[in-house]
Amino acid sequence: TVSMQSKAKTITEYLKELTPVQRVSLTKLRTAIKNNLPEGFREVMNYGMIGYVVPHTIYPKGYHCTPDLPLPFMNLAAQKNFIALYHMGLYMNEPLMQWFVTEYTKRFPKKPDMGKSCIRFKKAELIPLELIGELSRKITVKDWITMYEKSVVQK
Repeated sequence: TVSMQSKAKTITEYLKELTPVQRVSLTKLRTAIKNNLPEGFREVMNYGMIGYVVPHTIYPKGYHCTPDLPLPFMNLAAQKNFIALYHMGLYMNEPLMQWFVTEYTKRFPKKPDMGKSCIRFKKAELIPLELIGELSRKITVKDWITMYEKSVVQK
């Protein structure tokens, strides 16, 4: 099983490392994101996970911690006991976080299992694919750069 820091260089390699169950769940989640992500974001391997980033061609400064890396936005990872979706927009945008939790609890009997920017899905059937698609559409590249610069760069 893959952990947070896979050494895979490509998404295909990464998917090959997963168990069949993880691969199915992650692929469904990945499809929901890719079908809804606003123009400009690029899917890459970063931090040993599948990442959705603002490429240097759009945001040449890159990520403030590591400028040679593109600006991260979302990541997908298969952990030992769950699939994780890391969404920086949720972390930096309280109204978006409230919207997500409210919508999730309308569709499922309990609150999502979440950390600061991490949503953990322990069961494939509890991955709200439609909701993740909606979430993926909510922030454009321009919105994300503005949010990022306000919260991170100015500190």
